[in-house]
Amino acid sequence: MSIFKLASTVSATALALALVFPARADVPAPVDQPYPGTMVLNVDATDLSQQIFRMHMTIPVKPGPLTLLYPQWLPANHGPNGPITQLAGLKFTANGKPVAWTRDPLHVYAFHLTVPEGATTLEADYQYLSPLDTSQGRITMTDDILGVQWISTTLYPAGYVARGVNVQANLKLPAGWQYATALETDSRAGDDVHFKTSDLETLMDSPLFAGRYVKRFDLDPGAKVRVTLNVFADTPESLEAKPEQIAPHRALVQQAYKLYGSYHYDHYDFLLALSDEFGGIGREHHQSSENGVKPGYFTEWAKGEAGRELLPHEYTHSWDGKFRRPAGQNVPNFNTPMDNELLWVYEGQTQYWGNVLAARSGLVSPAGARDALAASAARYDSVAGRAWRTVQDTVYDPIMNPRRPLGWANWQRSEDYYVEGLLIWLDVDTRIREMSGDKRSLDDFARAFYGVNNGSHLPAFYTFDDVVATLNKVQPYDWASFLRTKLDGHGPGAPLDGLARAGWKLVYTDTPTDYMKGADERNKSLDLTYSLGFTVAQDGAVRNVVWDGPAFRAGLAANSTVMAVNDRVYKPELLKAAIKEAKEGKPIRLLVRKGNVLRTIALDYRDGLRYPRLERIPGTKDRLEAIFAALR
Repeated sequence: MSIFKLASTVSATALALALVFPARADVPAPVDQPYPGTMVLNVDATDLSQQIFRMHMTIPVKPGPLTLLYPQWLPANHGPNGPITQLAGLKFTANGKPVAWTRDPLHVYAFHLTVPEGATTLEADYQYLSPLDTSQGRITMTDDILGVQWISTTLYPAGYVARGVNVQANLKLPAGWQYATALETDSRAGDDVHFKTSDLETLMDSPLFAGRYVKRFDLDPGAKVRVTLNVFADTPESLEAKPEQIAPHRALVQQAYKLYGSYHYDHYDFLLALSDEFGGIGREHHQSSENGVKPGYFTEWAKGEAGRELLPHEYTHSWDGKFRRPAGQNVPNFNTPMDNELLWVYEGQTQYWGNVLAARSGLVSPAGARDALAASAARYDSVAGRAWRTVQDTVYDPIMNPRRPLGWANWQRSEDYYVEGLLIWLDVDTRIREMSGDKRSLDDFARAFYGVNNGSHLPAFYTFDDVVATLNKVQPYDWASFLRTKLDGHGPGAPLDGLARAGWKLVYTDTPTDYMKGADERNKSLDLTYSLGFTVAQDGAVRNVVWDGPAFRAGLAANSTVMAVNDRVYKPELLKAAIKEAKEGKPIRLLVRKGNVLRTIALDYRDGLRYPRLERIPGTKDRLEAIFAALR
């Protein structure tokens, strides 16, 4: 073929492709410039029966191309998990006439349109469809409680930094409902609430809870800076908190102030939902937190302490994660990818301080805190997946797999930077204490790192080198090598040196701690992780098989159901009895159903029931006692 004919053929092909695939509009890159005018967002949250939020936005515009974005990268979720499948009914008008839109074929959270000549405002109407079932996502609206996550209900213009876009938000509530949020209220007329104008980043970071049954507790009476526990419930009975239950929540605020020596909010609002229907959540924000737990938080207080570290964890995030943020989280808007490299600080150290503050405030007893630590140490000491995957690599899990169920979690690993991060920071804390003759501790790091710029809301970003430099100011050591070894290593086992340095060791007995008992009751399961190597639900459904454990080697998987134990219909008590009897040489036979197939498997296991707990190392200093002791 001649060059002329080849060129003609290429040109014809290019023209044909251009006709089929017209040039797409680019998504404008964010520029640090103020958006002209103020957007107005109206949210109607009154459709409780169908669980639909209806939005109307008024957006100042000028004629020509415009790209609007739906938030994709959610800061507290650490990944591109914006619930775009719940966005529906999107329509635009200008000067009373429809304006067509197209979705960007590559950036599917972006919508392109052309503003017609003469138009100065664009009207947008759409809905956010709260999931009707947990299989569709977290339920955010019930007949008694709703949660407005502005980040799920807002569109915003591309080409601008979030802090440069101003929004005035309004909310229509169900009749007579009360609400709580970190946003500043301008006025309320009946059930219509008008909030003061704020920048887009502040709006997105200030969710709202509303409900039929509400109670508020002042956690720092008489203080210039208000801290409030706002509780919403399915029934008024769930709101009945005793003074001795509120007291440790108040102590939490004081212990946090003593630890960090600062605060970074105008006021702080805990948003706590006690519900069987409203979706559970623990999500941090700079001046508030979203928390959803079961109704018995107050009314079943005596049943267990597990879970009470939730509020201390999210509160700590006001300092660690929202005020001090990893440099990779310094992004201009909510559609720019974030770098999760330092989540072992953002979440791992928060996990540590959340547990410590729970103990120091009295939300959790020292014994309960030790039992929780034993459970964490045992779980991560048994993670087979560390053989091929480092804890540093797990910081990318929110991007790769936003908490979807895993078939082999023990082998695949999932967001282990939280609790393994806790164990690493326990190692750091006890190492500082030991090297300094117990004159210094990680408390000194917290004050130096998070206590700067008291009262400021502006985030202060940090790098790995900043963390190392502050540690070296507290206690000189080769912290860079230490941290990299822990983060990039493969074991063997979990990083338990800090536990030993604290004067305790991980042991296994045939009796579960109260913490483990409570976990089994809440999960309606029997945890045999450290004996047979799996967890089994009350109905026999197999969960969480340990890779290369006894059950794994026998061929068991988490898509099976235990039907019988040694020829008797399955009950948890029967399985525990069989494990005990196996120490005497009796076999354990399980009749297992997988789909339509029944088979019997034999488990070669003779070490009895095993549950983790901590035991003092004789002749050592009890540094856990000092770590969990309230600051004076």
